[in-house]
Amino acid sequence: MRLWFSRLASTSANQMLMVAVGWQMYELTGSAWDLGLVGLLQFMPALMLVLVAGHVVDQFHRARIAALCMLAQVVIATTLALSTHQHWASRELLLLISVLLGTVKAFQMPAQQALTPALVPSDVLPRALAFSSMGSQAAIVAGPALGGFIYVAGVQTVYAVCAALFALAGALINGLRYDHAPAPSREMSMATLMAGVHFVRHRPVVLGAISLDLFAVLLGGATALLPIFARDILHAGPWGLGLLRASPAAGAFTMSLLLTRWAIARHAGQVLLGAVALYGAATLVFGLSTTFGLSMSALIVAGAADMVSVVIRQSLVQLDTPDDMRGRVSAVNSVFIGASNQLGEFESGATAALLGPVGSVLLGGVGTLLVAGLWTRLFRPLAQRDHLRYSR
Repeated sequence: MRLWFSRLASTSANQMLMVAVGWQMYELTGSAWDLGLVGLLQFMPALMLVLVAGHVVDQFHRARIAALCMLAQVVIATTLALSTHQHWASRELLLLISVLLGTVKAFQMPAQQALTPALVPSDVLPRALAFSSMGSQAAIVAGPALGGFIYVAGVQTVYAVCAALFALAGALINGLRYDHAPAPSREMSMATLMAGVHFVRHRPVVLGAISLDLFAVLLGGATALLPIFARDILHAGPWGLGLLRASPAAGAFTMSLLLTRWAIARHAGQVLLGAVALYGAATLVFGLSTTFGLSMSALIVAGAADMVSVVIRQSLVQLDTPDDMRGRVSAVNSVFIGASNQLGEFESGATAALLGPVGSVLLGGVGTLLVAGLWTRLFRPLAQRDHLRYSR
């Protein structure tokens, strides 16, 4: 529960921070390219540090690593608040902050992912991941909406609230206790650094699950373009942006409640690929919509479908990975997740600069549908996976 409440606070803060940074960047530059660049600069550190981060997470106490990451984000949010209040915030500062956030998340994400299997038995891990996601999605629902409303009082107020939430999250996770046996000390070598990549590459179920998220969300994500849709297409202000950012999480939260109560028992691979296809179809509807209600509904469906995919993918990765490898495999997984989110934001911004925001979203929706069909053929063991249970 300490981990659960810590993630609740940190995810709320992170979502509020992203709403504020995105809106502030668009106010400063009015550029879809710059919105995409924020995502790219968050992804690059995760890519460059993936091998080191995985090694660190497998060698040291994972809760302490996560706590240090929270402290770093307190400093980042405080810097944003001061720079805005004192009127020296700029495009360059926001881009630098994006790099720093990406660096912190390179260590935070694998540390948090590897913690959950250490706290619950493997036979209830899928339900535990759904429960964990329920808390995260509740924060993702409340965070953007709250951030949008607080933005009315000034963006520096949003950043100050984020700093307080990150501090709370750090305090909670720093007090986490679990059976932690320090791993045998290993010298950092190319073999130890590459162990996670080697493990993933030789397991088609794990590789298929991780790469599916990369290509589906990379193509289908429209999060970076929501400021444009909110202001220029749906004619809503910061409050509208907050509601749009919260809509996918509302669908995901509802689905996580259902999955916590009724776990996916059979045909996990088919359900996973079907959920990705539904995500792509909902993205197409969002891209074609010109009314606020329909746009919110499409994002809610996309969020629900994505939650089914998340729970199945994370369960497969954690159940098929031994504990002493979870840090390195989680680091590889985090890069794929980061690529699907941050690099996906860059892809959305770049294609929007060429095709316009609607064209960018429609292209992504079609691409996601194609990925779902292609992965059925490329990763047959994943498509044919039936039960979610412990495997080697």
